[in-house]
Amino acid sequence: VQLIETGGGLVQAGRSLRLSCSASGITFRTYYMGWFRQAPGKEREFVAAMTWAGSITTYADSVKGRFTISRDNAKNTLYLQMNSLEPEDTAVYYCSAGERATYLVRSDEYDYWGQGTQVTVSS
Repeated sequence: VQLIETGGGLVQAGRSLRLSCSASGITFRTYYMGWFRQAPGKEREFVAAMTWAGSITTYADSVKGRFTISRDNAKNTLYLQMNSLEPEDTAVYYCSAGERATYLVRSDEYDYWGQGTQVTVSS
């Protein structure tokens, strides 16, 4: 199984980035998918997640209204559109896949993780 995140980088506050996560080795369309992030010196935290068909999405309060999670099951790809970025969004962003998830926001519900992509937002 491989989850490969791309799209990170250095941006100024207020700008946008779009992260992608390409999945292989799993039947992507049957997996719950999520994004988590970890800032230096902090615990990994939930960002956004969605069910396999995209019928349910959930977001951390800190990103609600600014970030949008989406997926293309035909391309085995998960996305995170990040708008109005803030310096507090600076972190390594991880893609995750879970075969079964009840709460979506818990990292222990996910079976596979990517290596992460760095997002740095300057003020």
